[in-house]
Amino acid sequence: MLSDPSRPLYEVKAGLFKGLAHPIRIRILEILSGADEVSVSDLLRDIELEPSHVSQHLAVLRGNRLVVSERRGSLVFYRLAYPQVADLLRVARALLGEILETTQQQLAEQGALPAIPDTSRSIDR
Repeated sequence: MLSDPSRPLYEVKAGLFKGLAHPIRIRILEILSGADEVSVSDLLRDIELEPSHVSQHLAVLRGNRLVVSERRGSLVFYRLAYPQVADLLRVARALLGEILETTQQQLAEQGALPAIPDTSRSIDR
């Protein structure tokens, strides 16, 4: 966990990325990045998953200190624990865009290569 001071920093970082390594958790963080805070009921509406599944993902995000929650009466609100989480998502999206752009360029270059003749011979038996 993040609180173990004897763990090397690279292991702590890897744990943080494991906490991010699910599309639903990324989606939750993206939603929270766009607002000061979001109620669980709004998250449920936006994500369209069972409450128990959303709760499990929120628990992982809380455990990795990426989000904080606050109960107000019967409602629970979540927000990003640090503004850098939104920065991390923004950088990841930009990196992914560059990777996909490079892949598209490589695919286009491959499509422009001359055809390779089929020299295989069918064997009659």
